[in-house]
Amino acid sequence: MDPMPNLAHAPGDPRVAIVLETERLVLRVPRVEDFERYAELLADEEACRFIGGHMPRSAAWRRFLQMPGAWAVQGFAMFSVIEKSSGLWVGQLGPWQPDGWPGTEVGWALHRDAWGKGYAYEGAVAAIDWAFDTLGWTEVIHCIDADNAASQALARRLGSRVLRQSAMPAPYEHVVVDVWGQARDEWRVNRERFA
Repeated sequence: MDPMPNLAHAPGDPRVAIVLETERLVLRVPRVEDFERYAELLADEEACRFIGGHMPRSAAWRRFLQMPGAWAVQGFAMFSVIEKSSGLWVGQLGPWQPDGWPGTEVGWALHRDAWGKGYAYEGAVAAIDWAFDTLGWTEVIHCIDADNAASQALARRLGSRVLRQSAMPAPYEHVVVDVWGQARDEWRVNRERFA
């Protein structure tokens, strides 16, 4: 089955306001007002160590536009993650599958001040549910660097396991990652733990 939705009838059609809510978070399509905090995230060398490296503001703007563009073209992409209590943008997470990607990924990147609060886990559960239920994906992966202990721990908590290793697409073809993941049926069993 082709993991790309039929855009004529895509459930994630960007003309429709897609909003997911969890106990503490709102996941929504990125907006221009998210950029300031996004630029802070991408300027943080440690926070960007495993997502392509830090970059200056002008390059961060071009990268920021990838997600709204993917929403417009594919009908899905990573969500902006908003902390309900403050209204603050705290990161991005969700479905991601650019050309040449190792599979149908639900990934995450959070601003440093959101680390350690369980937001990545809370948001990833909602995003994985949405990817399986709305996009019809049969597998979700997470591309994780072998040195990224925090993301490995999150993937384990979500019930994922290492499936294989893969080189990333150009211009990162020199980067080999562990591809963690699980099938939809496995998620249904694992998801019962979170209910």
